[in-house]
This record gives sequence, C-alpha cells and structure tokens, in this order.
Amino acid sequence: MDDLRSYLEVRAAEVDAELDRVLPGKRQRPATVHEAMRYSLFAGGKRLRPVLCLAAAEACGGETEDALPPACAVELMHTYSLVHDDLPCMDDDDLRRGRPTCHKVYGEGMAVLTGDALLTEAFLVLSETAPTARYPLAAFIAELAVTGGSTKLIGGQVLDLEGEGKDLTKAQLVKIHEAKTAALLTSSIRLGAMTANATPARLEALTTFGYSLGLAFQVIDDILDVTQSTEKLGKTAGKDEAVAKATYPAILGLDKARKEAARLTKKAMTALEPFGKRAHRLRQIAAYLLERDY
Repeated sequence: MDDLRSYLEVRAAEVDAELDRVLPGKRQRPATVHEAMRYSLFAGGKRLRPVLCLAAAEACGGETEDALPPACAVELMHTYSLVHDDLPCMDDDDLRRGRPTCHKVYGEGMAVLTGDALLTEAFLVLSETAPTARYPLAAFIAELAVTGGSTKLIGGQVLDLEGEGKDLTKAQLVKIHEAKTAALLTSSIRLGAMTANATPARLEALTTFGYSLGLAFQVIDDILDVTQSTEKLGKTAGKDEAVAKATYPAILGLDKARKEAARLTKKAMTALEPFGKRAHRLRQIAAYLLERDY
C-alpha cells in the first residue's frame, strides 16, 4: 500500500494546486466569504473523489491533466455539501476534518453563503473541461448538475432528514445513500472517463464500479462512526446513533455490515475486469477503502 499512498499524495497535491489556482484569493473582496471557502476546502480532506476522477481517466487511456477541471469541480461540490450538512438545521456538527466546522468559525449565515459559493464555483471550474468526440461540454455540465440536484445529492439529504428517528429498512437506507453518497462518487468516476472519451460500454462498467464502491464507502463510514474515536475520524464519533439516524450497523449489526461492505467491494472489482491493468489504481483504491480504519 505504500505505492498507493504515494499515488494518492501526488494526485491530491495536483488537485490542491489547481484548486488554489482557480479559487478567489482569501483577501479578494468580499474577503470573508473567500476566506471561508478556502477554510472549508483546504481543511485536509483526502480528495478521494477527485483522485477517483483522475484514476478513471487513466483507466480509459486518458491524461490526468484533462481530468483536472472535473476533478476540482466534484471536490468543490463535495465540500459545499459538507458545509451545509454540518449546519445546525441539518446534521448540526461542530467538527469536520479535525477542526471546527465552517458555521462555528464564520457563523451560520456565512456558512450558507460559503456553501452556495462553492457549488457555483464548481460549475465555473467544470466549464474549463475540454470536450471530446463523444462528450460535448454540455454533457459534463449535465452530469454534475443531475448529481447535485433534487433527485440525487439533495434528494438523499431530504430522505436522510426525513428518516431521522424512524425504523428504516435496509432498502430505505440504500435509497438514501444511493443519492447522498454513491451518486457523487459515481459521477466523479464517470466525469474522469468522459474526459478520456470512454466508450459507452466502458462508461457503463465504471458506473457500476462507482455505484458499488460508493455504497461500500458509506457502509464502512457507518461502521467507523461506531468503532473509532472522534480524534481518529476528524469528526464527531457516534453522532448518527445520538440523533437516532439509521445506519448499516444499526440495521444489520456490525458483523453483517462488514460483510455487506466486502460484498459491494467485490462487485465493484468485478466491474473493472474489462479494463485489465489500466484499472490498477482503481482496484487499489477500492481495496484501501475496504480496509481503512479511520
């Protein structure tokens, strides 16, 4: 895994450098919102979604440089969703990535505006994507817009809020996380493949990979929430249980939840078979996520 860690660090650094380039400087007026955007964006995240975007481009024979705009766009959208999720009217959390959440530092109103600004910036950055023979710029815009809209990312949060305190079934929980977690992770991979002009068959295979990996990621996240400390997680441990939120361990139990994560990861790996050695990094990332302990 040392080789993978090096790869993740290099790719994350490339994404960070590009995000630093495209984002307004923290002193650019109005300075408060730009400072808050940078505070939230450069809070030490692993850059999983943008790295998956770049690795998907590689798997389809493309150049990672071409995939940088959508890679940055998905990270901007992801960070916006975290800023809003942490608000008192949503998940009400005081800690994210090991430090105070945006609204704890800048106030609730500014946090709302910060999230709005990050989301809008995502589409500005995405507009720099070079079209390919199969995928015009409109296809990239539509891909991310649908993912961030009311049927997916926002819709998942709606279902999550409405499900608090209720005894949900596994099927209902899957519906939440198909939209809230798996959708953006899948879109990250699809966008990377699109920059490499992926064939429809390859795009479909990577969609299956992303969907299965996204659900596995959420199962593991739920497990870690009840097995790890706040210090290790960088966010408040046990928060889901405290607010009576449905999770995989709560519905399935820890042992069955771990088996579910392994089943979904295996399904994701199977989807990569047509890519051969080119999908090496995607396989490594999937294995790493299954084994992570923080």
